[in-house]
Amino acid sequence: MSGPDIKGQAPHRRFSLFAFLPLLLFVVLAGIFAFQLALGRDESVIPSALIGKPAPYLTLPPLAGLTKGGQPVPGMEPSAFKGQLTLVNVFGSWCVPCRAEHPLLMQLAKDKRFRIAGLNYKDKDENALKFLGELGNPFDMIGVDASGRAGIEWGVYGVPETFLVGRDGTILYKHVGPFSEASIRDDLMPAVEKALKP
Repeated sequence: MSGPDIKGQAPHRRFSLFAFLPLLLFVVLAGIFAFQLALGRDESVIPSALIGKPAPYLTLPPLAGLTKGGQPVPGMEPSAFKGQLTLVNVFGSWCVPCRAEHPLLMQLAKDKRFRIAGLNYKDKDENALKFLGELGNPFDMIGVDASGRAGIEWGVYGVPETFLVGRDGTILYKHVGPFSEASIRDDLMPAVEKALKP
């Protein structure tokens, strides 16, 4: 009589262990996440293989019909990065975080220590024009990347992304995701200050 009871209990114990497996997995993953937070790492500052290397040598056409101060906004030329600090912002009108970050770009455009270039990523000209017409144009130049090939050359993970290109055309800094006031203050501006030092 004890035989059937023992056999009957073994599957029950095995079932209990499998029932706790998802909970155990959750606890382990939560612990890893908490550890990463405790380290204070900002996942929006992603190391890039391009940091310290020249910006991609690409010529991109302008956004047709876009003007600033009554003048057509030029496309992106490789020579445009030489001699001046440039913030290159990868954006698309279809990108919700781009819309959220745009007022901050408008504020950054007031800082005359650098200029802002836009890389219009996988977008339609009419949509990009409408986007900038509604929110304002912080860009001194915009290169159209309808196919996404230029984004590959820049090592874009997603949109928005922003690169700081030095006066010698070298990529100095990369920010993934939309800027916040804190990321501008704590990450971007120190990189700008460092780049402006002789």
